[in-house]
This record gives sequence, structure tokens and C-alpha cells, in this order.
Amino acid sequence: MELAMKHTVLERFLRYVQIDTQSDPESPTQPSTEKQKDLSRVLVEELLAMGIADAHLDPHGYVYATIPANTPKNVPVICYCSHVDTSPDSSGAGVKPILHVNYGGGEIVLPDDPSVVIKPEEHPDLLEQIGNDLITASGTTLLGADNKAGVAAIMDAAQFLVTHPDIPHGTIKILFTPDEEIGRGVNKVDLEKLGAAFGYTIDGEKRGSLEDETFSADAATITIHGVSAHPGFAQGKMENAIKIAAAVVDRLPKDRLSPESTSGREGFIHPTSISGGLEKAVVQFIVRDFTDEGLIEHEHLLKRILDEVLNDYPNSRAEFKVTEQYRNMKKVLDQHPQVAEFAAEAIRRAGMEPIRSSIRGGTDGSRLSYMGLPCPNIFAGEHAFHSRQEWVSVQDMELAAQTLVHLAMVWEEKVAK
Repeated sequence: MELAMKHTVLERFLRYVQIDTQSDPESPTQPSTEKQKDLSRVLVEELLAMGIADAHLDPHGYVYATIPANTPKNVPVICYCSHVDTSPDSSGAGVKPILHVNYGGGEIVLPDDPSVVIKPEEHPDLLEQIGNDLITASGTTLLGADNKAGVAAIMDAAQFLVTHPDIPHGTIKILFTPDEEIGRGVNKVDLEKLGAAFGYTIDGEKRGSLEDETFSADAATITIHGVSAHPGFAQGKMENAIKIAAAVVDRLPKDRLSPESTSGREGFIHPTSISGGLEKAVVQFIVRDFTDEGLIEHEHLLKRILDEVLNDYPNSRAEFKVTEQYRNMKKVLDQHPQVAEFAAEAIRRAGMEPIRSSIRGGTDGSRLSYMGLPCPNIFAGEHAFHSRQEWVSVQDMELAAQTLVHLAMVWEEKVAK
């Protein structure tokens, strides 16, 4: 069935990205920044205006809403989920979106900082966008397509479903989350209130992509306790915690097991911060692999490196702490193959060939899957996320919205009457 959708996704996206929703990893609150609620309140108002009567924002920054079923079939309840926050890696304040109509190929120079150039050789997916309409920021901020492209696609699909009661579907839940970019996106989500059996995050890149596998992820913290002494009288006494921390980082493999030296299904050990002084220093790492066994192997390597370094500093000591972050969603999704299969069918009906792939990262769906809501990831069209080179295609966002409408229909068709 061809959908005659009069899309609202462009207009919505251009408005949404101008609302600063950057999350803050240093904040202890939930959400980490109150400004995330600025967009969430807008979304609630728009959902209510559509006629979705139960749309609301809870104190933790989650938006919940329900599109009621319009079929007599007993269709499992599905959820569409995107996050409203943008990455702390680049400014999200004062975003000025620029629409590049009928992209003709070549480099895109961003006007507010001409040193920021989006080049096809660095972004090969641009070669598939000739003739499409692209959106970038102006060069001094990120765009926010991660994940406001997904938010806009869900809102566009919701508008269409609500205004087209002839499209049969089961109950659809909408969930917008805060703080996904800092790993807290589902910390306080109420799955009982949500009431969905299966879910989909709309937070992927290339059009047609369907991701049912993520990294497994841990954080590792090394806290080093050195030996302080007056620098003028430190011979044979001082053991500098800063130097110990630097030695640990220096002994990490140079040609493997780092983000800059790996691709595909290779994992890594990535130092993200060093802080402290002579007497005490803290090194933070993230550890990633597609298998739990690989994750443990990387952590054992990091601990061995620490122990070897400490051999040279006999009066110093260190604590090594590993904290679980999320696990590969594939273990859960393999138990419910219809969830990804139905998404692949919806992508086909929207005119694309599904691209099944693994994410070298995680989504809210990683943790949701292990919380009891199997949840693969569908494309939203976002590219070069977390950077000032971020861009998105209007046509890709429209295809994402169409995919969500088809997906609701596929679920209704595939269940027994």
C-alpha cells in the first residue's frame, strides 16, 4: 500500500533543533539538564493537539503517549522511542539549521565557520543524496539530528496515523527519553506504565538500516594512590600518581584495541579522562566489544597493564573498578526474531532494501531489551553525529516516518485474527 503522506517532518525538525537540549554527564539529576524538558513540553503540546489525550511529561523528563488501536485484532503493543537530548561533545546552543535544497554534490562549507567543511570523501553517504534536500548546522554547533531526526519522524508518523483512521494498527506507545547521550536514557523509565511488549528506537544513520546488535559496554575506573614528598627532597621517596596514570595509558596497544585503530566487530579500550595530582589520580575508561567474553578479555588486559606499571612503584597502590553499562541487544532479539523481521518488511514497503548491521555503540534499546522490551534500532537519517559536520537528509527522515507507519500496519497484518 502506497502512503500518500503529507509530511510534517521537515517543519518539525527545523523547530526542534533550535531548542537546546544538551545533556550533562557531570550533573547528578534526572534529567541531567532541565532544558531538555523545553523540547519535551513542546512535544506533549503537539501530541495533545493531535488528539492523543494521554500525552504527558513526567518529573524525570520522559514523555509518554498512546495512539489507541483501531483494529479488532489482538495486536501486541509496540513502542516507538527516540531521545531528546544532544551530545555534550559539541555545543547545542544557538543551532542555526541550514536547508540545502537539491544537493548537487561536492563539499558543503558551513558559513559561520568556513573551516568546517563536509566532504564527500569523508562522508561517502553524501554520494547517495544527489538531488535530495540536506540540512546542516551553520558551523559553530552540532545540528541535533541525533536524535531529533528520530523525534520528528515519530511525530510525523503519529500525525498521519491519527488523521488516517482507515490505516489499521494496534496500540502504539510513544516514548521520548532524556539523557541517552550520557548513558542514562532509561534509568527511570516506567515500563509498566508504558505497557508495550516490543519496541523500536528510531536513532540510526543510513536510510534503510536496521540494527539488531550493539556493543556490550563497561566503564572502568583506575584510582591511583601515589606517594607525596617535597620535590626538593623527593629522591627515593616520591611516587607521582600522575606519572603512574600516564604510564598505564602509554602501555595500551598502539595498533589495536583503540577506537582509532578498530572497525567492524573489533572492540577497544578507550581512556576518556585523567584527573588528579601527585598523590592521587583517576583514569576513566570505556571498554567495548560485541561479546561479553571479549569485554572481559579487554578488562583483564587493562588490569595486567596496571599491575605491571605498579611493579615499578612499590609504595603506591591502585583500585580497579568495572561498572556494567549495557549489553549486546542481539541475545534478547534473537529470542524474538519477528521484531526485526517486521521492521525489515516495513523498510521494504517504504521502498528500500533493509541493511542489517551492528552498531559500534549503544542505544536506549540496548538496555530496554534487557529490561524486558526487545528493541532494535531503525534509521532516522542522521550522519556525522556529535560533531559540527552533522547532517541529515529531508527525504531520509520522510522515509523513516513512512517506515514507522508501515511497521504499525505490518504488526496488525501478521498477527492471527
